[in-house]
Amino acid sequence: MLVGKKIFLTGHTGFKGSWLTLWLQHLRAQVTGYALPPATTPNMFELIQIKTSLVGHYAADIRNGKWLTAAMQTAAPELVLHLAAQPLVRASYRNPLETWETNLMGTVHLLEAVRQTPSVKAVLIVTTDKCYCNNEWVWGYRETDSLGGHDPYSASKAATELVAASYRQSFLAERGVLLATARAGNVIGGGDWSDDRLIPDAARAAAAGTPLIIRSPGATRPWQHVLDALHGYLLLAQELLSGNTAAADAWNFGPDAADNLPVATVLNRLQQHWPELVWQTTAPPDTFHEAGMLYLDSSKARRVLGWQPRWGLDEALRQTAEWYRTVLAEPAVAPDITKRQLDAFFAKGPSLS
Repeated sequence: MLVGKKIFLTGHTGFKGSWLTLWLQHLRAQVTGYALPPATTPNMFELIQIKTSLVGHYAADIRNGKWLTAAMQTAAPELVLHLAAQPLVRASYRNPLETWETNLMGTVHLLEAVRQTPSVKAVLIVTTDKCYCNNEWVWGYRETDSLGGHDPYSASKAATELVAASYRQSFLAERGVLLATARAGNVIGGGDWSDDRLIPDAARAAAAGTPLIIRSPGATRPWQHVLDALHGYLLLAQELLSGNTAAADAWNFGPDAADNLPVATVLNRLQQHWPELVWQTTAPPDTFHEAGMLYLDSSKARRVLGWQPRWGLDEALRQTAEWYRTVLAEPAVAPDITKRQLDAFFAKGPSLS
């Protein structure tokens, strides 16, 4: 269903977007990417050298509705995958206006572009597990639970869910355009260089030969490899393109309950594959609020889409450590190890069509 399709992908220069672009390249999809230039140096997009595989590459801001609409109309896609965002909780405290403009109004601009592009049949908007009103429950949030968000990032993603549902009901359903939203857990994997994220911070510390400083060792998150999240997105996209109206809804894609673990436990397991990594806990003054417990109930995706994680946490950590250790030693091998890990993931289950 995805092979050879015309796809418009926002956020293709980011961590998730780069892995997704490579996967779509494997499916021989005709991908047009729209995103700001990579935010970090180094970055996954440039390391794995996938720009030349794109039908179109727009280095542009999702907040520019005029440019976005023109790019989408030129691409004439059947499927729109929306990953572009300001994705960091702590950055949202430092710059809440940019976070709201990018995450909420950027999505509005995208949906307006969809309304003006007749070729579009399906839209998938990626949000986050943090879009729920977090009550620090020990059980997982279901898609029907209340939306919310303490910090600007989480709240902006909850609002994105609301605006997506509004456009689905008010404009897109009558045109036969199916729209879904996807909420994944804390993704890990090679190629993430963002600030204030556990694995990228660990990679920088290991490269520098310094201890990784941890603020909240007891914070519990639903950890999963990026490829498991992307697999869920693509299975859902297939259903949308097939015309399955029941797929036009919100969906969780989180790991098994056993992989919902505290930061300290994850780091101890990561050290087994990355002996150079040393970490310690400190308690500097910090006024930022961060959730202590997050967990997703993904039973709907398992039951309806047949999705389930292919790599448990230990395998995800092994693959992640191998990627960083290899690429930190020799950056030129990034394309090879990335493709090799993608092939290893494909070998664990049936392929997409």
